[in-house]
Amino acid sequence: MPLSPTQKKAVIKKFQTVDGDTGSPEVQIALLTERIERLTEHLKQHANDVHSRRGLLSMIAKRRRLINFLSKVDKKRASEMKNKIGLKDK
Repeated sequence: MPLSPTQKKAVIKKFQTVDGDTGSPEVQIALLTERIERLTEHLKQHANDVHSRRGLLSMIAKRRRLINFLSKVDKKRASEMKNKIGLKDK
């Protein structure tokens, strides 16, 4: 389920580190989290949609890799990001 341009801009505006920032790990993690939440709701109604489930697992793995990268670069930023999006900190 793709995000509408207005929803995407709102998420980017909320998580950007500087003006015009669209590619930082924080923004990428936030966008993936939004897509994951939407797809999770879709799969609650359509339990047999195997192709979407595979995409969901791929997005979750990509978000995990981005969080791992961010924690290697700056643990504080990674911890703050996990708290903002509602993930548990190890």
